[in-house]
Amino acid sequence: MKKLSILLVLLLLIGLLAACGSKETASDSAEKKELTIGATSGPYSDMVNKAIKPILEKKGYQVKVVEFSDYIQPNLALGNGDLDANLFQHKIYMEKFAEENNLDLSEVIIVPTAPMGIYSNKFKSLDEVTDGSQIAIPNDPTNLARALLILQDEGLITLDSSVNPLTVSEKDVKENVKNLQFKPIEAGQLPRSVESVDLAAVPGNYALAAKMNLLDALALENMPDDYRNRVVVNTKDLDKQFVKDIKEAVESEEFEKVIDEQFKGFGKPEWMLNRK
Repeated sequence: MKKLSILLVLLLLIGLLAACGSKETASDSAEKKELTIGATSGPYSDMVNKAIKPILEKKGYQVKVVEFSDYIQPNLALGNGDLDANLFQHKIYMEKFAEENNLDLSEVIIVPTAPMGIYSNKFKSLDEVTDGSQIAIPNDPTNLARALLILQDEGLITLDSSVNPLTVSEKDVKENVKNLQFKPIEAGQLPRSVESVDLAAVPGNYALAAKMNLLDALALENMPDDYRNRVVVNTKDLDKQFVKDIKEAVESEEFEKVIDEQFKGFGKPEWMLNRK
């Protein structure tokens, strides 16, 4: 009898453990249906709210959008699990930030992005630019490179062909057709500089924050995809269903329709242009 009692107790324990194990497995495999997506205030939180969130809600998700006023907290919040995804950064920034902060981040998909533009209250076209005109440019390396590439695309300067286009700087200007005078300024101050200089190269996010119309630019950049913003998640989540559904939402015709109607002037990534 004693042996039988011990056997029954063991069988009961095994049954309980198996039940717990199956419960945990079921819980682990359950699809995540509540998402928290972070974005910087302005056009990219608008993009999540207007173009991504409604599609995900049709798929059965409850989506909370958290807005940030800086470029540091969205990645830290993603890394510590407070966010499931974020939308605010380009590839170069993501990789550098992840390396410096020991995070493992990956992009899901590139989205239409507000391009940098050349603005002026003095000239109505770049053909009117006079010799020796002063142009305000970003003083940080990434945005400076973008500004110089626009000027080259418009035929105002020629850059050393041997340099990396992602890291090009003023020292790489080989020909300055109009003898432009460069005035480096912190990127966030560039919209205000339009009033005081002949020309200003203003990143799209700062232009929109200052209520500028992207289509008022004398020229908009032909932006490389490395500079376009993307949806980013923790690398460990890349194969999860909610990530696949976010990607599918951005790839949808419904998403592109909202972009065309409400985000005029935003440059589309190569994948979107090539599917036409």
